[in-house]
Amino acid sequence: MTATQTVTPYDLHGDLIEACSCMGPCPCWVGDDPDDGRCNSFTGYHFNSGTARGVDVSGITTVSLVQIPGNVADGNWREVMFISDNATDEQQEALMDALQGRLGGPLADLAALITDRVATYKVPIEYTISNGTGVVKVGHPSGEGFAIDALMEPYRGPDGSPTKLVNSSWNTIPGNEALVGKASHNTIAIPEHQMEWAYEKRNSIQGLDFHLFYAGD
Repeated sequence: MTATQTVTPYDLHGDLIEACSCMGPCPCWVGDDPDDGRCNSFTGYHFNSGTARGVDVSGITTVSLVQIPGNVADGNWREVMFISDNATDEQQEALMDALQGRLGGPLADLAALITDRVATYKVPIEYTISNGTGVVKVGHPSGEGFAIDALMEPYRGPDGSPTKLVNSSWNTIPGNEALVGKASHNTIAIPEHQMEWAYEKRNSIQGLDFHLFYAGD
């Protein structure tokens, strides 16, 4: 690399799956307060291709499990982060730099909402989207059972195509459209971090082939 060349902070392509405690569609995505005044949520990104800080992160999955005490924009989130065990140390460090805001851009705006980063774990993660059906299974750090186990499908319009959310006031994949849906089950089991809940037929979101890009200042 010459002195005049710079590394793009991040250029990421992939799929999003998230689910939470709110009834669907989630009020948080249009700026309203969450149901029951708080939200228990996870947001998973599978990076099909792309780079962070010049490091190729293709094939890596991350899942952020959070407790949100009020309106999403007010911050004070509490997070446990998971990254798939196929990530190298270099890939993990580069992605954490992007997702935790150290590289700037729209991901830094999201990261600023988190005030308590409880722990980060490298674990097996099953993450699939097929014909609108999304599956997330995150291995427990102990090696036994699942920390996260969720199954979801999008709402569909009269023609059978997924219902889309466009230009929403809140978006975990800024600048990209999302599919609104419902998780038939969403089970979280991290009692050691006071994160343990199970919901059925609550909100889910999918984002297919998102692009998160930041060229730097």
